[in-house]
Amino acid sequence: MDLKTLLVSFLICALLQYVIQKFFIKNNLFDDINHRSSHNTFATRTGGIGVFLTLLLISLFYYFNGVKIFDYSLFIPLGIMFIVGVYDDFYNADFKLKFFFQIIVAKILIDQGYVVVDLQGFFGINQIPWLLAQAFTIFAFLVIVNAFNFIDGIDGLAITITITTLVLVTLLSSELTDITILNQLLISSLLPLYYYNFKKTHKIFLGDGGSLLLGSIVSVSLFSILDGEFKIIYDLPLNRALLAVLLIIYPLLDLTRVFFIRITNGKSPFTADKNHIHHLFIRKFSAPVTILIITAISILPFLLYILFYL
Repeated sequence: MDLKTLLVSFLICALLQYVIQKFFIKNNLFDDINHRSSHNTFATRTGGIGVFLTLLLISLFYYFNGVKIFDYSLFIPLGIMFIVGVYDDFYNADFKLKFFFQIIVAKILIDQGYVVVDLQGFFGINQIPWLLAQAFTIFAFLVIVNAFNFIDGIDGLAITITITTLVLVTLLSSELTDITILNQLLISSLLPLYYYNFKKTHKIFLGDGGSLLLGSIVSVSLFSILDGEFKIIYDLPLNRALLAVLLIIYPLLDLTRVFFIRITNGKSPFTADKNHIHHLFIRKFSAPVTILIITAISILPFLLYILFYL
């Protein structure tokens, strides 16, 4: 993807975030402040709306000019996840309803070719029968999407982990692909949110629309790594399944830890609380320092694995 397009996507998203928030402020659509909030000032959950519209506008421009920069049919599953998330932002959708739509989206992605059929010996598993492969892919999609939804708890964390993951995926690829182009567009669209996340007043958060969108795109990126058509740089003989896990090790650990604590305490694993790993750090450090620590922790296993081969 050329630098000009990435700069345009950055500027479009920055402008859209401002305009959309003005509309929400005018209609008194603010994010509620409660015991779980990481903010004590006016904020809107409109970040995901701006990001999705930016991706859509850039894609429509290229589409109507007859240029295919990536598989535009991805907007069907991504759009469904985005709409479900926005609905949840406004109406607090039941987790069973969100799960239902997440399963539908996972099945759409499978039919589009994003399916895990080989774990390359990870946990002693190689080729997976087709029906089991579909079930496993759906399960993996649910885990990844909800893991990224769970880490969206403090300013800048979800977008930082997403950007870090997608940058590493892009660097791993030895060639420009549909997925790496989509990742680059998403990264450039996410960057303006740092400014809006860390403002003193009138903050803009991703919202569930944003976090579910990010989790879905990360899922597609990881599924593409497991595909043999994804060429790893320098032809490193890496276990692709282990690589995918290491790329999102922090969201996975946080999800597992929170689920275990909630179930142990006799609560639903989807009951919101402040037992996430980032809540432990934020009690001692500022949000930027917490993000730096968590990011360093999350990329360390990946880097050690790569350095082992280099």
